[in-house]
Amino acid sequence: MKIHSYLTFSGNCREAMTFYQSCLGGTLRFQTIGDSPLSEKMPQRMKDCILHAALTKNDLTLLASDMVGQSGLNHGNAVSLSLSCGSEEEIRSCFEKLSAGGIAEHPLEDSFWGALFGNLTDKYGNHWLLNYERKGIEY
Repeated sequence: MKIHSYLTFSGNCREAMTFYQSCLGGTLRFQTIGDSPLSEKMPQRMKDCILHAALTKNDLTLLASDMVGQSGLNHGNAVSLSLSCGSEEEIRSCFEKLSAGGIAEHPLEDSFWGALFGNLTDKYGNHWLLNYERKGIEY
């Protein structure tokens, strides 16, 4: 069993997921409403909206959509994206890229649990926790 993060946007899913791909790498696939069976039931203005997007790289899967419910999009702090990185170089690169235009709330620093850790809110309002487990370092 696996669990994946699924982000919802309000018309800027393609932009956000392309940004995440530029930060994290991987393969990005989109399905628009216009390319789906829903197309004939939706207004013309929604045809280019993203029904489903998937960014994949090794064990990373990040899913997203522009399909917002009637209550609209409400960002909160109840959900964060936790990114476990494989090297110090990778975590530093991802942190720098993801925080561009956002807020680096907790800059990368060595944690008491033996990892390099930091968190941020990206320019789309999504919260990220970045962690790199250092091997062989005693605290």
